[in-house]
Formats: sequence, C-alpha cells, structure tokens
Amino acid sequence: MRAGTADRGSAAIELAILAPVAIIFFIAVMMAGRLGLARQAAEAAAYDAARTASLARTEDAAADQARDAAARSFAAQGIRCQSMTIATDTRGFAVPVGQPATVSVSVTCVADFTDIILPGMPGRANLTSTFTSPLDTYRSRR
Repeated sequence: MRAGTADRGSAAIELAILAPVAIIFFIAVMMAGRLGLARQAAEAAAYDAARTASLARTEDAAADQARDAAARSFAAQGIRCQSMTIATDTRGFAVPVGQPATVSVSVTCVADFTDIILPGMPGRANLTSTFTSPLDTYRSRR
C-alpha cells in the first residue's frame, strides 16, 4: 500500500461538512449587517422627519411633512417597510413665539428582510427611533 492512500476523499468529505456551515455563517454576517444598516436608516428617518416638521408653519403641516420625510428617507436607503408608524409631537407649536419649543417625531418601521431569510432567522425587524428638533424661537407658529 502506498503512503497517503488511506486519506483519499477526506478533503471532499470535509468540504461537504464545512461548506454549509460557512455559507450559513456568511449569511448570518450579511443579515447582521443589514439589520445594523436598517437601524441607522431608522435614526436617519427620525432625524429627517423631525427636522422637516420643525420647519413647517402649522401643526397639521408638520405631521404631514414628517410622515412624507420619513417615507422618503427609508426609500432612499433601500429599506422596505411592511408597515410604518409616525408619531409627531407638535405641542411646541402652542408655545408662544419668543419662547423655546421643540417638535419630536417617533418612527416605527417593520422592515422586510425576506430576501435573505433562512430557517431560524427573522424575516422582518421592528425599527424604532425618536428625534427632537427645535422650533425657530422667533418665527410664527400658526
């Protein structure tokens, strides 16, 4: 018997065992990266929505513009929301001109990750973020 013939085929068996584990590992890393980017997108959407709402002239316009800004922000970053909820706190518009006031926006998005789903991995994630932006102290608010 020649030296090394007893190991014939062992590389193929090792590859057959390790390849699925390596593929699942790389998909898990990709999923974690996508989730991290989605969380950053939620932060950016809340910031954009609050900043846009703070520039509005009325409470109603602030809520509408915040909703539109958040949707545009998620779309620009490639995040698909199965459902999106925008809660805009516009109580700052009731504060008299000359006094500091703020507007806050809370964004909740159920992000869709079904394009890279594997058994045991979530197909969606709840993303929530809140941001507060100051209103111009000396600008009319109604």
